[in-house]
Amino acid sequence: MSGKPIEGRTTAASEDGVVVFHVGMRINSFAAVRSWWPVVRAMGPMLAELERDEGSGLLGYKSLLGGVRELYLVQYWESKEKLLAYAAAPDKNHRPAWAAFNRRLREGKGKVGFWHETYVVPASSHEAVYMNMPEFGLGRAIGVVPVGRRGDRAADRLQLS
Repeated sequence: MSGKPIEGRTTAASEDGVVVFHVGMRINSFAAVRSWWPVVRAMGPMLAELERDEGSGLLGYKSLLGGVRELYLVQYWESKEKLLAYAAAPDKNHRPAWAAFNRRLREGKGKVGFWHETYVVPASSHEAVYMNMPEFGLGRAIGVVPVGRRGDRAADRLQLS
């Protein structure tokens, strides 16, 4: 994590809905580098492509480690439509990477695992609080404001319309 901590309590700036997309992989066999290394390498170009395209719908992301075997990203998107459009676009990096991954899956006999979860979070159904933290997670994706501006308690922030 980088950035200077913001003193005090902040919250995610937006009251709009957001799509939270978790995507990850699990290395089931460290010896099967041919099965998992291309998966690791594919994500960087996709993220770079999305960051260059301001209209892509990607608001931000955070890379995480889930132990020695697991790598994953939490991504924040403007809408499910933009997420699905990127996933299906024939002229973007995702489609060929997904096709190559599926070919390796059939050949690799379970040496690498993959997963994703998508959460469509309507307006007034999310809240966040950060204490003495740099912008982080959803707050980094959409910006932060002092907590009082959106309500001092989580219950207050969740009731905003």
